[in-house]
Amino acid sequence: LLAEQKQNVYLRVSLTGLPFKEKQKRVPINVALVIDKSGSMQGEKIVNAKKAAIMAVEHLRPYDIISVITYDHQAEILLPATKATDKQMIIQEINNLKAGGSTALYDGMEKGAREIRKFLDRKRVNRIVLVSDGLANVGPSTPEELGKLGAALGEENISVTTIGLGLGYNEDLMTQLAKKSDGNHAFVEHANDLLAFFEHEFSDILSVVSQEVNVTIICAEGVRPLRVLGRDAQIVAQQVLIKLNQLYSEQEKYILLELEVAANKVAEERMIAGIAVVYRRMDNDKMERMSSMATASFTDSLELVAKNTDVSVMTAVAEQLAVEKNELAVKLRDEGKIKEAQRVLIENANKLGEEAAKYNSKSLKKQQQMNLDDAKNLEGKKWVKQRKLMRTKQYKSKTQQKY
Repeated sequence: LLAEQKQNVYLRVSLTGLPFKEKQKRVPINVALVIDKSGSMQGEKIVNAKKAAIMAVEHLRPYDIISVITYDHQAEILLPATKATDKQMIIQEINNLKAGGSTALYDGMEKGAREIRKFLDRKRVNRIVLVSDGLANVGPSTPEELGKLGAALGEENISVTTIGLGLGYNEDLMTQLAKKSDGNHAFVEHANDLLAFFEHEFSDILSVVSQEVNVTIICAEGVRPLRVLGRDAQIVAQQVLIKLNQLYSEQEKYILLELEVAANKVAEERMIAGIAVVYRRMDNDKMERMSSMATASFTDSLELVAKNTDVSVMTAVAEQLAVEKNELAVKLRDEGKIKEAQRVLIENANKLGEEAAKYNSKSLKKQQQMNLDDAKNLEGKKWVKQRKLMRTKQYKSKTQQKY
């Protein structure tokens, strides 16, 4: 870092799930499928939802737990939480599913959570998978209300994956519910693609290697934590706390913290922060701890600073700052300020192009093109689909979601 001046820097804490060992037993799962069966789900949607649910059942082992909850104007427990020993019986229950009625999404989620709690166990992966094609119009229905429910479930180590089907659902509600519980989110435009997204989701569920991942970053004297990019975090004085519900085998998740570092003398090396990670390892059901220190040395040479810049960290910073601009564009478009939104996206693309050249980054180049494409699709009927695409891309970038 440059000496003799106060500056903002970025610290990335990267966590990658261990690979599965040969013949290692997969972690048992406790999953609730919460399926919208309101009137708008009739026809191809409900047919494909049933196919996807049946495919999920076929992935299960006899020691796994499954429940199926459906909802229209009210929620109904189609299949109470049960071990997946009699798959034909479970499939038969799913095949009985018929669509019709309003959308009591909150009630469906609450009943799904109730079924999960029957077998809630730290040794299991506890997950609700929600499929909906419509707006919640019975009971609590705002993104804030569903976000609070997601946060409460996250505290119980229950994560929620939300799958929005078609163009009629509320993407803000669905992403909040997933984010607050550290689950996945997907936008499935066409019902016949639902099966593929369920395959991706259950691939993730079955590859969890650790849960209850708590990251603590303690900043040294003269270092002030400013904010965490892309993730919810608690900052108290010099301490930053972040919780992840799970890590998947060979998938990377990261935390990106912006820091203010006080002026330091040339050649002085000092600690910037200490990092501790505590997590439950699923293969042996033990809590384990890792720790590390981030240090920096100080120079008056700009050339030396440039040479020692961590490209992977700064690429991640550029991606997350670009997501913030992309979110601003959505906000402006929601307010009817189409030209302003387009200008933000084009400026964002130009900045990403500069960063892509600077760091020789293919991912930033790809993100540049996405922002240019976004800017072309803000008007008329295109906007309904475009907004869902943008919200989904923002979510995946913030959480490093695999699919």
